[in-house]
Amino acid sequence: MTTSPHNETFWDQRETFSRDQLESYQLAALKRQLGYVGANSVYYQKKFAEVGFKPGDFNGFEDLKRLPLTKKVDYVAALSNDPPFGDFLAVDRENLARIHFSSGTSAKPAPQFWSARDLERWADLYARYAYAQGVRRGDIFQCLFTYSWFVGGLGATAGYQRLGAAVIPAGSQDTERQIRTMFEFGSTVICGTPSFMVYLGEVAKKLGYDPADSKVHSIMVGGEPGGNIPATRQRIEKLWDARCYDAYGSLEFQTIGFDCPERQGPHVAEDFVYAEVLDAKTGNDVADGEPGVLVLTHLDKEAGPLVRWWTGDVVVRDQSPCSCGRTHARLLGGVKGRADDMLIVRGVNVFPSAVEEIVRGTDGFLNEYRLIVDDSVRDPDSGLLKGIRIQAEVEDGADQDALSAVLAAAIKEKLNIRATVQAMPQGSLPRTEHKASRLVVQP
Repeated sequence: MTTSPHNETFWDQRETFSRDQLESYQLAALKRQLGYVGANSVYYQKKFAEVGFKPGDFNGFEDLKRLPLTKKVDYVAALSNDPPFGDFLAVDRENLARIHFSSGTSAKPAPQFWSARDLERWADLYARYAYAQGVRRGDIFQCLFTYSWFVGGLGATAGYQRLGAAVIPAGSQDTERQIRTMFEFGSTVICGTPSFMVYLGEVAKKLGYDPADSKVHSIMVGGEPGGNIPATRQRIEKLWDARCYDAYGSLEFQTIGFDCPERQGPHVAEDFVYAEVLDAKTGNDVADGEPGVLVLTHLDKEAGPLVRWWTGDVVVRDQSPCSCGRTHARLLGGVKGRADDMLIVRGVNVFPSAVEEIVRGTDGFLNEYRLIVDDSVRDPDSGLLKGIRIQAEVEDGADQDALSAVLAAAIKEKLNIRATVQAMPQGSLPRTEHKASRLVVQP
């Protein structure tokens, strides 16, 4: 594990491996990992046997495609077959160090597992991300990710501590205290969801604090799209007068993508995961620059290793070297959306993130909005979408009808779909201190 930076720019020398070096590293790591998984994961022992795969037969990346995809439904079923740990746990119980859980918004919360070694690797990766974003020993990091069931807070804390920053493990509650602490102790780095960063800044102003006058110079956001949506990032940076960096991850794979100083899309930690980008319908590889679903395989995980995990996240990958000097692939524009959140409106594929960019880039509109799908925008005969409906907050005293027309026209121009826009008074839509859910689908 890396406990100190490789040099003044890079935390880990593996960040700058050539593509040939990186692929050689990945091949060796995959061979080891598949051997480990085949020996220790009951779930994958069964799956390997079903397709006649033996880990010793693995000789190249194409061999991985002999294995089936692992989807959330498979994971949940395996948990149900042998509760509560299921068939995915690949260490003895006495070597299990931590259990985190999914949010459980659409199903029973699902666990994911870490060994002590897994936690060390996690801290090392987070330190890498923070170091790339200009964080150094002596910074004061106020972590605004929740510390309850969520996977973000503890991982960030361990990583920033490893780097040498002082950590205030604040969580996402008690907004007023967060702000007062930030100004009193001179926090220089903060993290949280994009929604909460805007909300926090708005509350600070109401309390008489100007976020731009704080000592914060670096903001890492994650947990929802926004950090790589230009209008959202610009809004956060203007509010705080600080650089905003995106991070990408999930419960199953923790944070595995991070913005570098160039911010041309989060770099994937390709020495920790092997990434495929597949067509959502055919399952075939898509070329760099084309959208597809991100599929991940652990290269270095003990307690809960996953093979060909279907994230459901639609991304555009670029494997060319970055101008920052890092060679690991980037996800251009971050996560475009969830494959199951994509709306088809009169034949046009629409992700909520595209709508967010237009709303937040239109003068007069504030941070909060909702994208609503209901019978008013469905064709009564086919049930197909003929448009979208948006509720979006506007500044006090604004001409709501005029702004509604402006936003509807912008959506028509940029997305070529019809939108019914309802401008809402400031403060009328619900706020959140964690992940915001702005897509509302009504049956």
